[in-house]
Amino acid sequence: MKRNIILGTLLSCGALFSSCNKYLDENPDNRAEINTVEKVAGLLVSAYPGRHYLFNESASDNSEDRTAALSSNQNQPMVDLYFWLDPSGSGNSTPAEYWNACYSAIASANHALQAIEEHNMGTKADVYKGEALVARAYAHHMLVMHFAASYEPGGANEGMGVPYVTTPETEVFAKYDRGTVKGVYEKIEKDLTDGLALLKAGAWTVPKYHFTPQAAHAFAARFYLFKGDWDKVIEHATAVFPEGNFYNNLRQYTGTMASWNSDEIRQMFTKAEAPFNLLIANTYSTYHRSTGAGANRYGFGEQVKANWSGPTVFGPIFRTTLYHWTAPNYNPGKYLEYFHITNVQQNTGQPYIMMPLFSVDEVLINRAEAYLHKKSYTHAINDMNDFARARISGFTVSAHGITVEKAKTFTGEEDDDKAMMAALLDTKKKAFLLEGIRWMDILRHKITVRHNHIDGNGTETFTELKPGDPRRMFQLPQEVKLSGLPLNPR
Repeated sequence: MKRNIILGTLLSCGALFSSCNKYLDENPDNRAEINTVEKVAGLLVSAYPGRHYLFNESASDNSEDRTAALSSNQNQPMVDLYFWLDPSGSGNSTPAEYWNACYSAIASANHALQAIEEHNMGTKADVYKGEALVARAYAHHMLVMHFAASYEPGGANEGMGVPYVTTPETEVFAKYDRGTVKGVYEKIEKDLTDGLALLKAGAWTVPKYHFTPQAAHAFAARFYLFKGDWDKVIEHATAVFPEGNFYNNLRQYTGTMASWNSDEIRQMFTKAEAPFNLLIANTYSTYHRSTGAGANRYGFGEQVKANWSGPTVFGPIFRTTLYHWTAPNYNPGKYLEYFHITNVQQNTGQPYIMMPLFSVDEVLINRAEAYLHKKSYTHAINDMNDFARARISGFTVSAHGITVEKAKTFTGEEDDDKAMMAALLDTKKKAFLLEGIRWMDILRHKITVRHNHIDGNGTETFTELKPGDPRRMFQLPQEVKLSGLPLNPR
């Protein structure tokens, strides 16, 4: 196999992820070695993006200007992302880095699928074929979400998509077509549906790092939320726990997590043993550090903190953990870094976070949203109350349960549907801070992002990123032009 050239970026899977090296480095035609089910299973470890999408937090309304005096770190790409500019290069926390990581993951999935077919591995490889298909669908969905026009349920969706790559690359600077958003969604849905049919539990030593049936259903619930197919959202969300035991598997901030200190919470938040984690990825990251977004001038500051730790539609605040350097430089305390030492003598290495890609909490609140779209208020309220019960101390339905009237009072919306949806979105904004999920809601619900700017005299001005603005599509790496791909408009 020739070195993986991901859409002209000269990026090899082996160069990015050490887990790929065993399979994709050294031998120039290494595909012949992937000739057993066990080797396919090993290859699929690298079918998940090894970089994160937290860069979208800097572009969202989860970031603010904390002033140069209080947050002097102005490292890139956080500054450019806050100003909705295109960061240069493909360094850590850049959109280009994530683009490369997704296509590297897709390359691994495609090599696994090719090996299964070429070596006639039969039904014993079905579960891994299913995993490869779902992993390929997931990476493409994250790409089309971040780098193309937002999917419009019921719309034409004829805007430029992203290349849907289904075969291993065999030439440098291969020519690709971005296709349409509609076409990409159709291919994602086919891979997802075909893959889900092949998955079964019990195939993996550490299942939380793979698309198990539970994780695949969680992905399907999110995917159909983007498509606006509410019945399928409910179907797949419910399939995560067919017996209905969502509450006991949520992040128990007022239960088991109540006695933990901040380090223990950060550690458990990203552990495979945690029941609330459905899929975790090992991602190289400096975003959460003080030198990244943590103490950057543009990040999680006092105004965002006031919303995050403020009253909820249920009444009391959500129980949270807060990690900070000096005010107003905060971190919601969700990621505990693993520093992999590569040179013991010099004590140098690489920082990683185990990032939850899907959680039980997201699945439940996604189902609640689907119920709201269907005007099934009773079911939506039950899910939202369960969600809040795990986060509010002493929660009781009689005292704290959500009602339409409480939603209208809290949000200021007079229409029942708008009030309930606004309450749900506020709940999600608080609960999933620094998880990259707010950006998904901004896209789906056409939310205007408003950023403040404070000059040296303390004068505050504002800029807005409205629906339809092309800057809501992150820019492709400049190198993709070598493969004939047009960049996003600016």
